[in-house]
Amino acid sequence: MPLQGVEIYRGYDALGVVQVMDDGHKRYLSFGAEDEQSCVLKDQPWIPQMDYIRAMLLVLLFVTPRRVLVLGLGGGSLNTCLHHGFPGMQQDIVELRSEVVTIAQRFFQLPRSKRIQVHTMEAQTYLDTEAGRPADIIFSDIYDDQGVSEQQHQPAYLHECHARLRPNGWLVLNCWKEHRGEAVLEVLREQFAQVYSCTTQDGNWVVFAGKSDNFPSQSQLKQTAKQLSQSLGFSLSGYLNRLV
Repeated sequence: MPLQGVEIYRGYDALGVVQVMDDGHKRYLSFGAEDEQSCVLKDQPWIPQMDYIRAMLLVLLFVTPRRVLVLGLGGGSLNTCLHHGFPGMQQDIVELRSEVVTIAQRFFQLPRSKRIQVHTMEAQTYLDTEAGRPADIIFSDIYDDQGVSEQQHQPAYLHECHARLRPNGWLVLNCWKEHRGEAVLEVLREQFAQVYSCTTQDGNWVVFAGKSDNFPSQSQLKQTAKQLSQSLGFSLSGYLNRLV
């Protein structure tokens, strides 16, 4: 579908074009294809607008995070939501394209904060070479003009993510419907104690992999979803109902 709004910025780097569109109420990020990579509500940038971002935040029902690692920035709406909703949380963000980092801060209101550290490099390189404190959650959403990167489904990549999580930590992968199936799940089950997934209305396939066997009861999940929905500004209950 055509991109919404009027183009207010177009930039280029070695990986191609980066566009910002504005319809007066929302801003959209695109990497050149007729596809919205990210969206932010200008008056309330901390409330994620993309269906898959909201689904990824379902992991907040499983663990209360103090530190997260985010692989792939986009417009930064997930990061802005976490920064706003969890004042004590530390975030490390890994983004290959410096142009994307600049745009997220300039046009999408990504906070400039001591609680957010941005590392401009390739995700696998970061996992292989950079030291860092263990995370409660790793969000992996590596995306380019061809779609979701196949890199984040590779055993070596998933192994490094597993190693960087705390004992009760969770890995969250954003995938497309084309990736849905046992192949990805089997790779995850070889390393993680439990694996769940949620298919969004837009067709994304979000996968959650936990290191330990600990998992809240259904009643606990519903209660936490109700509480978090009020603070996040959107309902988690619909995503919880699609968790399998």
